Amino acid sequence: MTTFSPHTRVQLAARARALQRGFTIVELMVALVLGMVLIIGVINVFVTNQQTFRTNENLGRLQENARISFELMAREVRQAGGNLCGASLMANVLRNATTAWSSNWDAGVLQGFDGAEDATGIVTTGTAVNQRVADTDALLVLSGGMFDGRTIVSHNTATAQITLNTTSHGFAANDIVVVCDGQSAAMAEITAATSAVVTHAIGAGAADNCSRGLGYPTDCATAAGNSRAFQAGGFVTRMSASTWYVGNNPRGGRSLYKIASTGTQEIAEGVRDMQLDYLLRNNATGVMDSNWVAASSITDWTPASNSQVVAVRFKLTLETQASVGTNQQPITRQLIHVVNLRNRPS
Repeated sequence: MTTFSPHTRVQLAARARALQRGFTIVELMVALVLGMVLIIGVINVFVTNQQTFRTNENLGRLQENARISFELMAREVRQAGGNLCGASLMANVLRNATTAWSSNWDAGVLQGFDGAEDATGIVTTGTAVNQRVADTDALLVLSGGMFDGRTIVSHNTATAQITLNTTSHGFAANDIVVVCDGQSAAMAEITAATSAVVTHAIGAGAADNCSRGLGYPTDCATAAGNSRAFQAGGFVTRMSASTWYVGNNPRGGRSLYKIASTGTQEIAEGVRDMQLDYLLRNNATGVMDSNWVAASSITDWTPASNSQVVAVRFKLTLETQASVGTNQQPITRQLIHVVNLRNRPS
């Protein structure tokens, strides 16, 4: 067994105490400061990445809302006034043809309303949910070429019955349809649908047909009207009527809305404003106007007007749903899209 002198034992004890000694207060404070600097750096990187993610996500949603808005409106505007057969003559035997906005074809298949103009009977301007925002434009579009049609097999004008090529046509009583072939088209209400047969008889209701005759021009003076049998190979399709506008959404913001026969639909969130301009062409000379004009400058939207709208320019102002801008405000973008009408005679 090794024996140490008293002096050696004292030295060993002092060395042991030195080895067991902890950090000094200065060392501890330096370590804490370095740790805090590291943590702050990590938090700053996390917050920066999170903000970048939120900004990119909101910009992505803004661009998607813009794409949806332009795509859906353009799809309808291109088909304004059209039908599946390409016929240029349109009869309208609906009783309410001149009173209901959704079926007044002769008033104009495309009608614009400036921010100061009231789209009477379509949508009111106000601050309530679904109401149109003041000083924003609106657009009405009518078309008989938006949906797939069912092929006509035969047409019995005496009984006002059209036989289709399928029993799964999807039509029902009270549906507003467009019947067409290569010569003309007609807008009417289906009063009955049985198997492959749809009927367009005269009814007593406010929205029924005024006559059985679907020929052009419209004749509501007699029950037979202007009788015309549509040829086999023609089509029956649903009528499309819609009005596009910017309205107040239920979340306190604004959205693009569409009024259709099925009711009011919210289409895209974050659309703050819509301004529309129109390009006209003189039908007599075929000359295009050199400037775009506002809806208030157009006095005649009817198909008989000598100056017809051939293109619409959409200006949408959109904003992000969150305040992700550098000024802690929503990011705003204005985008422009031009759409040509396909169903204007050249």
